[in-house]
Amino acid sequence: MLGASAGREMKRANIGCGETPTIGWLNFDNSMSIRLSSYPALCKILRKTRLINSAQWARIKFCQTNEIVWANAAKRIPLPDNSVEVLYSSHMLEHLDRVEAKRFLDEARRVLTPDGIIRLAVPDIKTLVQKYVDDGDADSFIQSAYMCIPRPRSISERLSILLVGTRHHQWMYDSRSLCKLLVESRFTDVQSVEAGHTRITNSEPLDLYERKDESIYVEARKA
Repeated sequence: MLGASAGREMKRANIGCGETPTIGWLNFDNSMSIRLSSYPALCKILRKTRLINSAQWARIKFCQTNEIVWANAAKRIPLPDNSVEVLYSSHMLEHLDRVEAKRFLDEARRVLTPDGIIRLAVPDIKTLVQKYVDDGDADSFIQSAYMCIPRPRSISERLSILLVGTRHHQWMYDSRSLCKLLVESRFTDVQSVEAGHTRITNSEPLDLYERKDESIYVEARKA
């Protein structure tokens, strides 16, 4: 928790943090590992019976150690209205369809304080298209876009999708389309920014270069 406003302690939140939570911030993600991490006794049983593998076990322990909280941000961010001065999300928005993306941005506006900042990082489809134009490798383009996934063929694969859903991309953006989406969601002062640049004061320890080789970054304010 950083800063203060109107006599209340303000918070900063990383939504969809995955395995890169921001130290000192509130960190949220919607992975099944986070849900399981809330039930340590069950986790031990699943581990002993080998229903979760070593990688899944390590992920659960990581979530517990870093106090990552489960949330489906396309439905509700578990924070009060006007309680967050900065909201950051990296490589999460592209996993939401258009309806979910707009719901998430509505939630972001709800929890942000007036003049609060949202910073989004997403894969840049323009970079992928340019690479395809340069090398003509259609297979690499489709694979890099993560818009398609193999059909589940085993019971465990079907169960995984049933429990956690698919993890492929639902939509892709360039700087212009992402800025347009934020404007449509009633954010103001919408700007595309370069890696390493931000209008967030006291931005440490936020990674302003996260996945810079494939990302675009856009910041905006809540009016």
